[in-house]
Amino acid sequence: MSGFSTNATDSVSKAGSGASSRDDAIALLARREYSRLELERRLAGKGHDDETIAECLDGLAQEGLQSDARFAEVFVRSYIARGQGPLKIRAKLGERGIEGALVRSALEEADVDWSFLACDVLARRFDDAGETPRERARRERFLAGRGFDFDQTRHALSHAWDNH
Repeated sequence: MSGFSTNATDSVSKAGSGASSRDDAIALLARREYSRLELERRLAGKGHDDETIAECLDGLAQEGLQSDARFAEVFVRSYIARGQGPLKIRAKLGERGIEGALVRSALEEADVDWSFLACDVLARRFDDAGETPRERARRERFLAGRGFDFDQTRHALSHAWDNH
């Protein structure tokens, strides 16, 4: 036997290793930006109660340490750099609890030519528009999976290899 009481170790691990919800939230935010919903889920997973989490996150937001707007901006820039389109970015932000107005604002602030991005992504992946309908459909599915809409996909299929 190790001499440790199982009750003592259980209570420490249940309470997030003895750390307060604020300490746990700050430790998470030190690594990257999180949306409020993501932090709520992570803190609940560490055993913190809902009321404490809400108070903690309200305080962090008031201090400017957690911001859904800032999270959305960083997220949009990251996904654009990975060649993702606006439809996928909107959906992913929605999954993370970001409201529509913040999503629209972050996408507008990114100031991206989505058709040009679709062309760039398509030209890097494929050598041409495809000879057969099956090959063209494959390229369309690729762009749709990346989150580009119909018009952006059509534009990319027509212009992706113009300057290459």
